[in-house]
Order: sequence, then structure tokens, then C-alpha cells
Amino acid sequence: MGAVVVQGGRIIGVGRNAPIHSHDPTAHAEIAALRAAAQQQGNYRLDNCELFVTLEPCTMCAGAMLHARLKRVVFGATDPKTGAAGSVLNVFADARFNHQTRVTGGVMAQACADLLQNFFKQQREHQQAEQWQAGRALRDDALRTPESHFANLPAVPSISSYVNDLPSLAGWRLHYLDAGLTNAHDTSLCLHGPDTWSYAWHSQLARAAVEGKRLICPDLIGFGRSDKPKKANCHTLGWHAQVLLELVGRLDLQQVNLIVSEDALPLARALQSLAPDKIAAIEVRQPAPLNRQAQEAPYPDNGHRAGPLALSSPKIAPKSKRS
Repeated sequence: MGAVVVQGGRIIGVGRNAPIHSHDPTAHAEIAALRAAAQQQGNYRLDNCELFVTLEPCTMCAGAMLHARLKRVVFGATDPKTGAAGSVLNVFADARFNHQTRVTGGVMAQACADLLQNFFKQQREHQQAEQWQAGRALRDDALRTPESHFANLPAVPSISSYVNDLPSLAGWRLHYLDAGLTNAHDTSLCLHGPDTWSYAWHSQLARAAVEGKRLICPDLIGFGRSDKPKKANCHTLGWHAQVLLELVGRLDLQQVNLIVSEDALPLARALQSLAPDKIAAIEVRQPAPLNRQAQEAPYPDNGHRAGPLALSSPKIAPKSKRS
């Protein structure tokens, strides 16, 4: 995010967002630009100056602009979470203030929104890559459950596969079971909820070939045989849905039926919204209950439970069990 202060067509102050880098909650782009302009002018009043910024100002920045006596503020993208120039509230519209600053919003809004979204996407990808690189230096059992924990479970009639080079995985290893006929006309993707993993679909996997179907049962990252990052903040429905979409693309699946447990419906709908042309239907079907040994097998210690805990969170889980 960037901001400039302009006087008479000349830039007198420039700023960019840096609260994380500087450990300063006030280090917004607008504040930095106002400080630079005030230093250049030798005056904290910035009469006849205009400020241009990519994102709608927050209440802190709006207050600073009023104190600086700016003539006008121009912003690009709106901020529905903290915007104080009309989105959440409008500080500039309150006639009780002794100074009125004109506001022009939505200028090149889409270009500004794209700029911000691309930046934060790159930041997330960089953060995930750093987490993966850090994880590579750890023991395997710090990221994934040792195979010995699954050794005593009855075999599932399917091919067990791994993939770690999907773009959204950032190196994490995703496990999935693939059963039935690879050239079957009817292909289904089974999605588990936060309280279980792919093994819960073992009955459906056993019937797939007999019924002439293909069944693919992934373990979401953080579950089953997939890698288990211990940071809960990476487990969002949007991210898991994007990973699944990339898996569908990797397996070259054209029309997919989603078979989901009821508590996996939000994830199924998130995936369908990303690729409505790929998802033919969503069917709610409860997987077989697992005994304690099978239920606990993927989680040798509490550090491996970040995924189940995160997706069970009220912020992510559906408010009601009914769709």
C-alpha cells in the first residue's frame, strides 16, 4: 500500500505501509506520507495539499488527515473491514469537525484492488514457502505421522498416492486414496470433515471397482497421512478448497461428484464456488464411524492436531449442521 501528498502538482511526501516491519501500529502509508510532507513544509498543517492512497483510509489515518487540514483525499479500493471514508463509517462527513476535507473514492478501484490482492497473495506464498523450508530441517515425524502408526489398520483396496508440487501446497505433502476404474465415467471426490480422515471412506472405496466408479479420497493437509503444519492460521476453507481444485486439475478430472460428510459441506461449497464447471453435484453421505485406534492413528501427539482444531473452530465451522 502506498500514499503520496501533493501540493500544486508536486509530490512533497511519500509513504508505504510498514507496521509489521517497524513494529509500529501507526506506520500506515498515509501517516508516513503526512510525516514526510510535514517535515518538507516545516509545518504540521498541510493547507492546500491533497493525499492520494491505494486503499480507503482507516479511522486513525482519517483523523490525522483532518488534523493536517488536507484539502482533499483521493483513494482507490474500498476497505469493507476498516474503511473510515464511507465503508464502515465516514469520518470526513461529520460536520461537527472544525475542518472539512473533501473525499474522492473509487479512483482506479479495480487496479488498486488487484495490486493489493496480488501483493498479499505473494506474501502468503512466501510465508508458506518459508514454513516449508523450515520444516525440511525438522525430523519427518515433526511434519507427518510415521507409517508405523497406520500399520495395524486393515488394508483399504486403493492406490495410496502423494503429491507436493501443487502451487498452493508450497511443498506440503498431500496424501490421497484412488480406487476403482481410472477411465470410469462416474468419478467422485470424497471429502472428510474436521473429526476424521480419508480412512473413514473405506467402505465406499471397497465398492468403487464393483460399481464401475472411480473414487478419490484425499487427506486434507493436517489430516491422515498428509503433512501436518503446526500453525493453525494456514487452515482456511479457501486454501483447502484451492488445494483440492489443483488436485482435480492434476488428475485431469472433468466432471466430479462430491461425496461429503455433513461437516465438510462448507468446504464442498467453497470448492464448487471456485470451479462450478468442474463440480457436477454435492451429495451428503456419512462415512463409517472409526474405532478409537483408527481415529487416533494420524495424531501421535497434540502438535499434529492443528488442522482438526482449526477446521473445528467456530470461525470456520458451519453455524448450523443443516445446509
